[in-house]
Amino acid sequence: MTSRQDIKARVRRAIDEKADEIVRAAKTILENPEAGFREVKTAKLVADVFSEWGIDHQTGLALTGVKGMVDSGNTGPTVGVIGELDSLIVSEHPHADSETAAAHACGHHAQIGMMLGVAGGLLSSGVMAQLGGRVALFAVPAEEYIEIEYRDELRRDGKLEFLGGKPELIRLGEMDDVDMALMCHTTSIASEKQLCISGTNNGTLAKKIRFLGRASHAGGAPHLGVNALNAASLALMAIHASRETFLDGDTIRVHPIITKGGEAVSAVPADVRMETFVRGATVDAIIDANRKVDRALRAGAMAVGGQVEITTIPGYLPLAQDGMMNEMYRANAVSLVGEASMGVRSHGTGSTDMGDVSQLMPAIHPYVGGATGLGHGNNYVVQDYGLAVVTAAKALADTVVDLLADGAEGAGQVLANHKPAMTKDEYLKLMRGLAKEELYTAPDGDV
Repeated sequence: MTSRQDIKARVRRAIDEKADEIVRAAKTILENPEAGFREVKTAKLVADVFSEWGIDHQTGLALTGVKGMVDSGNTGPTVGVIGELDSLIVSEHPHADSETAAAHACGHHAQIGMMLGVAGGLLSSGVMAQLGGRVALFAVPAEEYIEIEYRDELRRDGKLEFLGGKPELIRLGEMDDVDMALMCHTTSIASEKQLCISGTNNGTLAKKIRFLGRASHAGGAPHLGVNALNAASLALMAIHASRETFLDGDTIRVHPIITKGGEAVSAVPADVRMETFVRGATVDAIIDANRKVDRALRAGAMAVGGQVEITTIPGYLPLAQDGMMNEMYRANAVSLVGEASMGVRSHGTGSTDMGDVSQLMPAIHPYVGGATGLGHGNNYVVQDYGLAVVTAAKALADTVVDLLADGAEGAGQVLANHKPAMTKDEYLKLMRGLAKEELYTAPDGDV
């Protein structure tokens, strides 16, 4: 029987042989960025590579998602390897689309390269027959939780229910046949070094808010109007006044923006719109902070005698990491870059829909360096594709081998020691329970 280390060595050599191809795919995606649920060209690129490599796959999942399957022919669990299709909207990014302002300011293009690297390494090395189970290859849409109004219209039109790609794939049953999952994200944070073990992340929900007042001539008859912008401004101040009630350990983040402030400077604003996220380390903390935000929004409407429409949309659950899988990944990462080049991230206050996956099955979400600039900023650029795509692919592939070699012994141990936080049915009930639409009218208001 071929040893596990020999299998890994063959896979690494195969990834090296495909390095130019997978880096070229990542750079092609970089130059053709597409925001969530619009990733038509990116999804086609993945599907074309799968077809060329003989990988059975499905397309059009959650509108643009692609799922491939590589089967060892032996019994065993299914390991999901995930890459994300979508970009951000950053108009000043050097690789931004001139028409849509879409830009890969978070490195998702490198993730697709990594995922393809794992697929190519496992297939062209010929090691699959020596493994157990299957490998599911996911190109997932819409991880970046942006363009809420656009996505909410898709929801209202019945084209999706959840506004993130992985929650939607879970709802559709596309992860029902997956037992555990892993992916890797790029980082530009120097302390996270070349490869980085990750801990927890905040979860989030989204809020779409509309303050309603009464228009009137701003100079001639402001007393006849009801100023919705004042209501929004007071609500923002009330949210700020609540911040001292947030517990430090809950890492609450509430960051509203006004997306529409009125129609014209000569008219009292009657229709003012806001968006915000409410993030936190636990579901209970998010629910508590969300209650306080709703109270602040109603207070703004009450103060001016107006109305407020509050639409709360489920976002992403907090991310948890499987300890045993993390240890497997860490050992492989050290063998690639050395102990001195390993970083650790304990808790991140951003959010990812990999959190939803991690609530249902063992999952890990490590990081790889090679980027510079500020994440989501106009200067975030992957500089070292050898590290950010090729080395990252090897670390992921090595971990897949550890899980599925020797009759999938490693995966069996992970599953035996892992207790999911919830079932799929419990997950869907929770997510749907977070969704809420409310119209609040000030009791003695003038609208």
